[in-house]
Amino acid sequence: MTAFINILLSLSLLFGGVLSQADFVFHPEKYNAVTLEATDLPAPVTQPQADTFVRLSEVNMHYRVYGSGKAPLILVHGNGGSVNSLQEAAAYLANDFTVYVPESRCHGESSDPGEITYSLMAKDLKEFIETLGLEKPVVMGHSDGAINAITLAAEYPDVPRAIIACGANSHPKTFKPYFPIGVAVRNLFKKDKLNDLMLMLPDFTPEYLAQITCPAYIVSGQHDILWVSDTVYIAEHIPHSDMAVLRGETHSSYMSQNGKKAYVLAHTWLGGQGMIGSPGNEQKKRPASA
Repeated sequence: MTAFINILLSLSLLFGGVLSQADFVFHPEKYNAVTLEATDLPAPVTQPQADTFVRLSEVNMHYRVYGSGKAPLILVHGNGGSVNSLQEAAAYLANDFTVYVPESRCHGESSDPGEITYSLMAKDLKEFIETLGLEKPVVMGHSDGAINAITLAAEYPDVPRAIIACGANSHPKTFKPYFPIGVAVRNLFKKDKLNDLMLMLPDFTPEYLAQITCPAYIVSGQHDILWVSDTVYIAEHIPHSDMAVLRGETHSSYMSQNGKKAYVLAHTWLGGQGMIGSPGNEQKKRPASA
């Protein structure tokens, strides 16, 4: 009986997802459709200010810093990513913020403590923020990084000033079917806990999302790997959140593939929230090193 119920639920999510994609074409205003125009941008920061490590309770975390003297923004990469994944976005965002780009546990040069979940990565982010003495940073994440931002805001609501979640799914069942099938096939040939993570988590219930109290911007691409109905679901259950579905964009086309568009997205929304131009908070406790 449980298996039958799960099949019905999956079919319902699939049918609802297909309908939402069609509905977006005819009623884009319902989804706050946005077109990103990356023109007349300020010059990007050419080099990171720092490229170093910080020791957390379970992870030796590698990170870079772009810019200085402004309010902090943490930029979180997606599954399988690194500090290089969002470096163009970081370079442009450094015009408005001091941008911190950490590598999640089990990624890049950060250490691998053996286990990875979104809750553990959110705990790492909280420790990263506390250890560097960053006061109320904006947290902007892409894909798994967006899930990490949501998890951080739900489980530690007093930590972030605001979150921008780009391409987050609420559950593996809300992916368009081709994506988890591809991940599962890859896992057959080479078992990977990063693949397992995407196939098993997250599970954002309405009650979980309702714990978020900071301003939140929930964003996806029109041609994302998740249905636009899932973006609506996440935004509807986070109190006082904003939502946008980006015309013509895919899962990564406006983030890791085009940092200029990521800058425009963040600059526009954060400017509207009055979060650009406020005084920064530098590392109060100590410079972090390995």
